[in-house]
Amino acid sequence: MTAASTAGATGMSGTAPESTGTPADEAAAPYPDHGPDTEAVSTQDPPTDRWAVPANPWARPGSTAADAPATGSGGAAPNADTRDSPTDTTPVPADGTRELPAHPDAAGAPAPGGPTPPPWAVGAPPAPPRPPGRGRRGVVLVAAGLLIALVAGALGGLVGTRLAGGSGGTAPAGSIEAVAEKVLPAVVQIRVDGGAGNVGDRGEGSGMIVGNDGLILTNNHVVAPAAQGGTLRVVLQDGRSAIGSIVGQDPQSDIALVRTDLPGLNTVELGDSDRVRVGQQVTAFGSPLGLGGSVTTGIVSAVDRAVGIPAESGAPGASDTVLNAIQTDAAINPGNSGGPLVDADGRVVGINSAIATAGPGGGSIGVGFSIPINQARRIADQLRSGGKATHAVLGVTVGNDPQLRGAVIQEVTPDGAAAKAGLRLQEIVARLGDQRVTTGTDLQAAVRSQPPGSVVQLEVLDAGGATRTVEVTLGEQ
Repeated sequence: MTAASTAGATGMSGTAPESTGTPADEAAAPYPDHGPDTEAVSTQDPPTDRWAVPANPWARPGSTAADAPATGSGGAAPNADTRDSPTDTTPVPADGTRELPAHPDAAGAPAPGGPTPPPWAVGAPPAPPRPPGRGRRGVVLVAAGLLIALVAGALGGLVGTRLAGGSGGTAPAGSIEAVAEKVLPAVVQIRVDGGAGNVGDRGEGSGMIVGNDGLILTNNHVVAPAAQGGTLRVVLQDGRSAIGSIVGQDPQSDIALVRTDLPGLNTVELGDSDRVRVGQQVTAFGSPLGLGGSVTTGIVSAVDRAVGIPAESGAPGASDTVLNAIQTDAAINPGNSGGPLVDADGRVVGINSAIATAGPGGGSIGVGFSIPINQARRIADQLRSGGKATHAVLGVTVGNDPQLRGAVIQEVTPDGAAAKAGLRLQEIVARLGDQRVTTGTDLQAAVRSQPPGSVVQLEVLDAGGATRTVEVTLGEQ
């Protein structure tokens, strides 16, 4: 059986029985809660004096010795003047050996055909001259290759930087990495020691900095024990920490504000939860199981998901919470409560508040719920100024229709919003605005998501199945 539970470390899970009659503007009947070795290979080029360099076959006739053309099989180069060569008259000793003739110049180069001294010998001749143009061409080619490589590397780096959306290691725009860089500095870990309802005398949750004055937005169930004798501490992403104070609480919406006096704070950017669409990418931040600065990602699984969460035992102002929530498959676990759920641009669209589990004590199964930021912002604005949060009411008690056609009106409050609009007993509310209603909890969540005084359209079925539309101005509580 699936159970819905808060994502805070102090959250409880369990299963509540289904109610057949639930006030749409009071505590909701909750849904279930809570290599081998190798020899070195040298890359050094072999010594040039050990390799024969062929004569230049393209040299002009009459060129210098260094440029002399190669001879053909007849001993003369084509189209070249044939000159007599002196005959070697060196006497041959009786034993048939011949001494190496002295080189005509001081360099002591051996006669043609003679053995070549090793390169390390004293007075060894220089390497045979290279054909004209060959060496220079090689140098030019090498230099050109290096130039091309440098230009290509520079261009590649420039293109890579542009594609990455910045320079100096900045994450690519729109990536999860970029979102984390933007949001993490403004996410805090909240620790509560002691206090009523604090299981194990220690509770942990998360929050987000929404004001330069140190104002932090979080869930009420995260900080509730601190209001009953506990000590609340705020830990920043950079490791700094300080005692925090509660500014305001609203158990019905599960919203609370905390303040810290630490300087140099980063703040989150609030988005528009009314623009959230099913399937879009979202990222959750927080401190699951006390692991601060954790980031998980997923998509929006559903919007306007009605979720009922029973009040936690011992919490001050205990009241059941009904959320018209954003559902996500981004992993949310105990300790994530109060952390932000953000869109692909790093703007906050929800506050991570609850999860569905497969049983008591279970963790994330890919079904998490977040309070839409537009709803939370209205409550936070009221608490920030020291006031009390207000909520919209319809003025009816409702139950579930067996055929899941909507919420059955079981009681109408005299002079309430529903009575003034002409709603009658046993009528079934099937839709509020463009939001479909199938259960009593659906209607409660839809009403509570509206600000007091809102004018809404209700689609109503009478006992005979006929449909009518009723315009209602919601009351305030």
